[in-house]
Amino acid sequence: MKQCMRCISDENFPGIEFDSDSICNFCRNHRTINESNYLKERYENKFIDLLDTFKGKHIYDCVVAYSGGKDSTYLLSILKEKYDLNILAVRYDNWFQSEAAIKNIDKIVKHLNIDLITIKPQYETFKKIMKTVIEHDFYSIKNKQRASDICTTCISLIRFQCFKIALEKEIPFIIFGMSPGQAPIVTSVVKTNSQMIQQMQEIIYRPLQEHIGDEIKPFFLEERHFQKDMFPYSINPLSFLDYNEPDIIKKIQLLGWVNPTDTDPNSTNCILNALANHIHMKKYGFHAYCYELSELIREGKISREDALKKVSVNEDKHLINVLYKKFGIS
Repeated sequence: MKQCMRCISDENFPGIEFDSDSICNFCRNHRTINESNYLKERYENKFIDLLDTFKGKHIYDCVVAYSGGKDSTYLLSILKEKYDLNILAVRYDNWFQSEAAIKNIDKIVKHLNIDLITIKPQYETFKKIMKTVIEHDFYSIKNKQRASDICTTCISLIRFQCFKIALEKEIPFIIFGMSPGQAPIVTSVVKTNSQMIQQMQEIIYRPLQEHIGDEIKPFFLEERHFQKDMFPYSINPLSFLDYNEPDIIKKIQLLGWVNPTDTDPNSTNCILNALANHIHMKKYGFHAYCYELSELIREGKISREDALKKVSVNEDKHLINVLYKKFGIS
């Protein structure tokens, strides 16, 4: 199979083209390191300016989606220690979190002295949502390029819960620990509004409601939320901050964080990720982390060799079969 010699994208990746040197169009069109550094400085300054306006003016400065994984743990430490923010962390327990990640969450919020809300949906309803997403094709090519259908769904459910909390408590920022490969720099500081969030929600709400019914309503914003005057900023700080995985792990280990041993190599919090990657490869023919890892290569955040290792590990077939059975899929 033909593969880019600079990143790890192969010929099955949507929209890919190769030149005579086997370099893909995504790598050829990627901005230079100098351009990236300019944008990072610009967006961090934009965030700092917003902090000057909003910090300390509300009961919390920000809502942070906290999974217990390496990126969101690093994010919490930066927000607390560098920016001195009053944080409300939100843990979304999807019933498939690593036991180590759950312990990490408790240790880190205690160490950093951060308030935590845990949201745990009904098990049977969550299973129905995952089964529906696995068996159908809801998402655009752009969504499929960036993540598995399972991850896109889970992240969406977490995102809408964070918006709900921020709107009800009038918190000015919602902050996510998306890596520079997951969140483009131009999305690192975004002022949201009612229409934008409604449109985002409809993409996932409508097909799920058609297949499952009204029991999915608690997962989403209600009409009353869209009538609120103050919609929060959506912030992805890891897009403009220094990002180096070995350094991040060293940093958070000093806080007591422990790397889970029960997840696949591309997740440090979710057991379900193994099934998500397996299904993505079966459905679409390319690895669910191809885009993220390739972007990290282009940004100089990871070597091509290390990225290839992450997508070349043999699947845990026993775990995948167990997860299939949990969702009632043969």
